[in-house]
Amino acid sequence: MNRRLVSVLIFALAVASITSYLAYRLILVRVQSQGRPVATNMLVVASHDLQVGVLIHDSDLQEVQWSAPIPEEAIKTLPDAAGRGVIANIYKGEPILSGRLASKGAGAGLAATIPMGMRAVAIRVNEVVGLAGFVLPGMRVDVLMAGNIPMAESRAGTLCRTILQNIEVLSAGQKMEKTADGKPESAQVVNLLVTPDQAEILNLASSETKVQLVLRNPLDTKTEATQGTSIARLFGVSETAPPAERPAYRPTPQAKPISRPEPAVERVEVFRGGKRTEEVFAVPQGKNE
Repeated sequence: MNRRLVSVLIFALAVASITSYLAYRLILVRVQSQGRPVATNMLVVASHDLQVGVLIHDSDLQEVQWSAPIPEEAIKTLPDAAGRGVIANIYKGEPILSGRLASKGAGAGLAATIPMGMRAVAIRVNEVVGLAGFVLPGMRVDVLMAGNIPMAESRAGTLCRTILQNIEVLSAGQKMEKTADGKPESAQVVNLLVTPDQAEILNLASSETKVQLVLRNPLDTKTEATQGTSIARLFGVSETAPPAERPAYRPTPQAKPISRPEPAVERVEVFRGGKRTEEVFAVPQGKNE
């Protein structure tokens, strides 16, 4: 046999042996790594969907082994989450984050979703705004007021002005509480998140005038300086023109009484014995003396 051919065969066999050995070691390492236990942590997740306003009970939670990275605000024990109200929707199997729960002792319902220093003011709206889905929680609205200026002599008529801008909607069209069959109750009320000063403005405006909500883009946070409008301006009538003056009251002059001259008289002294008297006689008018 040719020595050259034998050398080639031996070299090929050696290369194949080395390659097989390396492949075997690589597969063995991967199999061993898959069989090793992965470090896990206990984490609290929701056992079912949790809606805003509900109070969490132990049956709403479960502890699971979590191998993925743990969120910063994740709750790791059941007692830390039980008894707290939900302020943002939590879905089944999702980790319970402290930022989505109200503080301990704050309870549940709408009050638990109000941040510190803020207030929730209920505004009654019609069915189109409240129940047709135009205003939803989390949206931003402006508040318009329409009415007449009290104790003001003006030809403007009904005035409309924007009194609040970029106000967050807490709830709209539905109550936090559920009915007996678990469905939300409908209500023609929109709850707005405002400051105490804004709450006073809304309360006065809603009780004395007509209030309307106007939707705005959530990304548009600019406050616009509006001038308002009036019925007179819509009809092109000047609001500053003075009203037509009424003629001044003049009493009807009364007729003066006719002055008549007093009749002329003559006085005559009369002596009767020792008694003296004076007699007065009227002189006819027009008669020459």
